[in-house]
Amino acid sequence: MHITLSFNRALRTAFLAIGLALTGSVLWAHGDVTPQAVDTKTLPQLGAKWLPSNPYSSGPAFKEALRIGTSAYNQNCARCHGLEAISGGIAPDLRKMDADCTGMADEAKKNACMAEMDEFYLAIVRRGRTRDGRVYMPPFESTLSQEAMWAIRTYLETRREK
Repeated sequence: MHITLSFNRALRTAFLAIGLALTGSVLWAHGDVTPQAVDTKTLPQLGAKWLPSNPYSSGPAFKEALRIGTSAYNQNCARCHGLEAISGGIAPDLRKMDADCTGMADEAKKNACMAEMDEFYLAIVRRGRTRDGRVYMPPFESTLSQEAMWAIRTYLETRREK
């Protein structure tokens, strides 16, 4: 028992020393997960009523939404969901979020499936995820506007696995 405790203590000490050497600070699993505000004033404003689907998926605002969404994802989502939406195993791989829908041959069923995924996405991002009293994802509704959430969704749509 004493050997196991000493070994575990040695591993923790080594981990902290490596974290300090590499970053000048201690590395923790998720880092700072405080939601960061996103400036969306260059996007068309959507109003107070939440839209059921992504208004920036196509059209004139797409490029700006993609620019803002990429930055917003990196500020708020990448630490758990991975850089470029490629999960390192901490949280779901968001490139696969729509996987059940994208392969559907029937266009009407595919569109209905994508609408469900938009609804699912908004519900999770707005209210977060908690299981057994543990927060798996913080709620972003008080920090991110509807425009910011849809801009992030626009970015994620470009990251879908083929």
